[in-house]
Amino acid sequence: MTGTTLDPDAATTYAEWFATLADPTRVRLLHQVASSATGAVRVGDLAEQLGISQATTSHHVRRLADVGFVAVDKVGTASLVSVNAACCTGLPHAADVVMGTLGAAPCCPEDVPADVVTRAMTDADLPRVREIYAQGIATRNATFETEAPDVEALAHKWLDDHRWVAELREAPGTVVGWTGVSPTSTRACYTGVGESSVYVAEEARGRGVGRALLHRQVTEADAGGLWTLQTAIFPENRASLALHRSAGYETLAVRSRIAQLDGVWRDTVLLERRRRDDT
Repeated sequence: MTGTTLDPDAATTYAEWFATLADPTRVRLLHQVASSATGAVRVGDLAEQLGISQATTSHHVRRLADVGFVAVDKVGTASLVSVNAACCTGLPHAADVVMGTLGAAPCCPEDVPADVVTRAMTDADLPRVREIYAQGIATRNATFETEAPDVEALAHKWLDDHRWVAELREAPGTVVGWTGVSPTSTRACYTGVGESSVYVAEEARGRGVGRALLHRQVTEADAGGLWTLQTAIFPENRASLALHRSAGYETLAVRSRIAQLDGVWRDTVLLERRRRDDT
């Protein structure tokens, strides 16, 4: 967002959100509701769990409801409080915007280098694709995988029309990066949802190969019937986060200690890109 001005209406909304969460009791209350096993908690139970009066609890619930963080439903004589799922998307996105890491969601990466060529991946490319995959795994900041799948597994890993490789014009025939989109479900209703990956060879990093691949990935996804792309990235991999945000991916959540890599619990940032025509 360098060189741009935050829209006043958006700034007002974000300020209201952040001001509401400036009270530690509200933060505790929101966490209590969000982490509830049932998804909804009675006001009386919240008061007991937090050790505060029911009147104080009701006051904080109203403040959270006013800005859309929670919903309150009357069931008999009880008031049930549940988290508004949209805030799980909106709040991380707001933080990205305010901190200058994300503006209005772009369509795709700009400034794609002219010396990078992308084309459809073929089975003949898979040994080199596997080699680049292994290079990414070795960084320990790309994936929870500890060993690259074999070529046969890679041949069936991605959607046929959504796997691409990159070459440099100066070295045609040498693959220096790849991207692929995997299905997320076998259910028909999710046929337009895919999980994306992008890997660049060690010797080609910093040359815009990732931008070229992601540009091809998202434009082909938009044209090819995929309405949502998602990916999970280690927070330490700032270059990948910036790259995906340049293609319209937005932060949904940070999944804390989601899995272990080499015996160490790691977080991931969950990002999603929605086809522009469907937003």
